[in-house]
Formats: sequence, C-alpha cells, structure tokens
Amino acid sequence: MPEALVTTALQRALLAQRPAPGLIVHSDRGGQYVGNVYKALLRDAKAHLSHSRASDCYDNAQAENLWSRLKTEVLELRDWPVFTDLADAQTSVADYFDYYNHKRRHSSIGYSKPYHFHQQLLANIIQFSCMIALLFK
Repeated sequence: MPEALVTTALQRALLAQRPAPGLIVHSDRGGQYVGNVYKALLRDAKAHLSHSRASDCYDNAQAENLWSRLKTEVLELRDWPVFTDLADAQTSVADYFDYYNHKRRHSSIGYSKPYHFHQQLLANIIQFSCMIALLFK
C-alpha cells in the first residue's frame, strides 16, 4: 500500500474528527505507518502511535475482522470491477463503515451496535467520574 494513500487517509480522518490530544492510532508495522510524514501528522495532532508487537497476529484482530467482514459482506458480492471509480469505492466503504458501526450487532459486545456500546461506555465513565468527585468533595 502506498505511503501517500495512508497519509492522505490519516489527514482526512484528523480533519473530519478533530480528535482530542492523546488519541492512540494503532497499526501494524508496515513501512507506510513508520514513515516521517505519517509520524509528523500524528505528532502535529498530539496523537500517539501504537504498533503491533512483533510476531503477534492478535494485536490487529479487531481491525482485521472489520476488513474481513467488509470483503465478505460487500466486496465479494459485487461483479468485477468491484468499484466503478474512486468515488464509488469511497462511498461504498463509508456506507459499510456506517452500517458496521451504527446498525450491525456484534456478538463480542453482547449483540450491541458498536456506536451505541461506545456511547454507553462514555456515559458510564462520566457517571463514574462524577461519583468519584462527589466522594472526594
């Protein structure tokens, strides 16, 4: 995968999401993820780079599962060529990610939808933080 593709995707994600400082970006140890441009983008965003451990395939299991699902639930169902152009590819992948995160239930999180599960987790953290603050008031 070309380094420019990865750095462009990272730039777009950082611009779209505007993450708070401290974001952890995890990737494998591919050359495109250790390049100076990629690292500079993360540094400028005050994000931290996290890599898989050497020879540990389970570090990327969640991301690999997402790509596997995308391939089997979308790409393999299409005729060749899979996408008509770049815009079609971008729209198709974005639509699938939206489905994957907002509509698709996941057994690993009690058949919840990831976005809903994440929102509940954040609400629980806030509630717990408030309780701790009250205890030490």
